[in-house]
Amino acid sequence: MSRVIITILLSVALVFIHGCAREEINRAPQLNCPLEVESLYKTNPKSNYYQVILDEYVSLGIPGVSLLIKDDNGYYIGSAGRSDIAESVLMQPCHISKIASITKMMLATTIFKLQEKGVLSVDDPVSKYISADKLKKIGNGNAPLTVKNLMNHTAGLYDVIDDQGFYLQVLNDPSKKWTSDELLKYVYDKDPVFAFNSGDSARYSNTNYLLLSMVVEAATGEPHSNALRKEIFEPLGLTDTYYYWHEDLPKIGVAQGYYDLYNNGNIENLTQWNTGSGNGYGGVYSTVWDMHLFAEALFVQKTLLTQASLDQMLEFHPAAESRKLLGVGCYKDFIDIGNPDTDYAWGHRGRDLAYSADLFYFPEHNTIMSLIVNYGTDGNSFLRPHFIEMRDEIARVIIQ
Repeated sequence: MSRVIITILLSVALVFIHGCAREEINRAPQLNCPLEVESLYKTNPKSNYYQVILDEYVSLGIPGVSLLIKDDNGYYIGSAGRSDIAESVLMQPCHISKIASITKMMLATTIFKLQEKGVLSVDDPVSKYISADKLKKIGNGNAPLTVKNLMNHTAGLYDVIDDQGFYLQVLNDPSKKWTSDELLKYVYDKDPVFAFNSGDSARYSNTNYLLLSMVVEAATGEPHSNALRKEIFEPLGLTDTYYYWHEDLPKIGVAQGYYDLYNNGNIENLTQWNTGSGNGYGGVYSTVWDMHLFAEALFVQKTLLTQASLDQMLEFHPAAESRKLLGVGCYKDFIDIGNPDTDYAWGHRGRDLAYSADLFYFPEHNTIMSLIVNYGTDGNSFLRPHFIEMRDEIARVIIQ
């Protein structure tokens, strides 16, 4: 997500936009959620501390939040607030929500699995999979980029999500299902963010993962959504995880998403708005439970990838960006929350227009943190600082 969206959105009448959106994502009723009632999921001795944090920040205006913590002492799984404000439906840990850029970590893991099967290599040139006529129109596209340069954001590509023309089209058709070629036209003929020099610089760009979705399709001969399902969703039994728009979302159980559209303290329901989901950089919907299963298999049990692949994933660029280090499909985050030698976490943030999520593993504390918020926190709004404070408070309880 881009902060330029705030300026653009303010210039358009909200009532017109809501009239354009199609009702494709249904409202979330109250669910029969075993994660709320089974004693196994309240065994963590810090459970009361986590619940107090959620309740505090919901009282400050965050619509709804779900949190799962798993450490050596057991689980905490809880929620606070509303999954649907208009219908006054309580937020529950079984509600499905958009997890935004955590999609990137799933796609990167898929690419490593394909490498292990000999389908591709992260050291392959991007030009092996994407045609020259497309690459020549992308800033740095003619540089000797590898698949890994895309995965670790060292390619220097202009970010499609920063483009005002793209957001004007989102405003015109909020629930449009975008294709990769439709998105690429907002990248063509744009200057790179830095001159490419074998990956000595890094800067986060959604365009990298747009191109990676195309790489996977060229290498496998199938939609990249098939690879995500075959390599991640099905082997891990992620029964409440979907890749929108390639897969239909369930008829019930999807949390509504909100954002302070006019930056005036009033939040709007923007559930139907789609900022390019389904093209590698976002679009997965999931629950805190399914997300934690993914993190556990990847970082704890190490059943998803070989150690060699995981070691590659955990190669981090030394320059900090937004309080984190960029890795090969993941972050080293919370680097300033305590002792940087012991209190960091591996994983990914998820930020979209009306949803936010965090999925992290704190290796020195053997703790998984799976967090979902049905509010967009990448753009500046009165709730964004509260969200940042909340995730930091959760992390501090973890490292205590």
